[in-house]
Amino acid sequence: MEIERFIPSSQLIINSDNSAFHIHLKPEQLRDKIIMVGDPGRVSMVASYFDKIDYDVSSREFHAIAGSYKGKELMCISHGIGADNIEIVMTELDALANIDFASRKVKKEKRVLELVRIGTSGSLQYDLKIGDYVIARRGMGFDGILNFYDGRDKVCDLVFEKEFCDYVNWNPLWARPYVVDADSDLIQRIGRDDMLRGNTIASVGFYAPQGREVRLKLKDPELIKRIEQFRHNGEPITNFEMESACLQGMAKLLGHKAMTVCCIIAQRREEDASTDYKPAVAKLVETVLDRI
Repeated sequence: MEIERFIPSSQLIINSDNSAFHIHLKPEQLRDKIIMVGDPGRVSMVASYFDKIDYDVSSREFHAIAGSYKGKELMCISHGIGADNIEIVMTELDALANIDFASRKVKKEKRVLELVRIGTSGSLQYDLKIGDYVIARRGMGFDGILNFYDGRDKVCDLVFEKEFCDYVNWNPLWARPYVVDADSDLIQRIGRDDMLRGNTIASVGFYAPQGREVRLKLKDPELIKRIEQFRHNGEPITNFEMESACLQGMAKLLGHKAMTVCCIIAQRREEDASTDYKPAVAKLVETVLDRI
């Protein structure tokens, strides 16, 4: 049973207009169905499909537009790049849902949010091509954020984590990876048969942590090759992105439903990439809006 406690302002900062500190949204502006994107500019693209707009709020990299689509009330919010931003957005969205801002206490009746992140990604296997859509059925976080939360082991696949770390000879100086499943109901409703199911790495950076070498040398130049070769129950690691694991982990700990689906825009093993990916992403956005 959750113990009722007062949450001081140093733990949860509420702006003078009664909005959450970073995302600048008020409790009454929250929607139960939420599309998440990295790029603040992509929020306007998603909202261009809405039948009506209720509000448009921007603060730093966090941009939110709410409205309706084919009779469904929903919102789209940007989270920027990286798992640290996901932790901020998830904590503040949950606060809007489940904390009484007046009393600063957790509500007895919990509100469940459905969150679908639409992103772009790089493929790690030959059979996953540019333009394919892949769901992070399992997200593996290299960022370590979930490791700071109590209950982390209850929502993670500990066997997968150990097998992976043993196989790739994981450096103990790096944060220990964590593996979290996406919500099965969302996968079934949104994934259908036109999206692949994958094991997705949410990397802690874009360059060295994903094996890219520009001027600085890599600590372990063979790591990516070992990741490509790793198999868990016969399944490979399919792709790289940067946010799926933290989103899915935070959602499970907080009692929400979340998944990530990405459009593949780079084929790492064939050393190929596309900058003309916006039409494929737009089609993915329409598909998710129809199914959420």
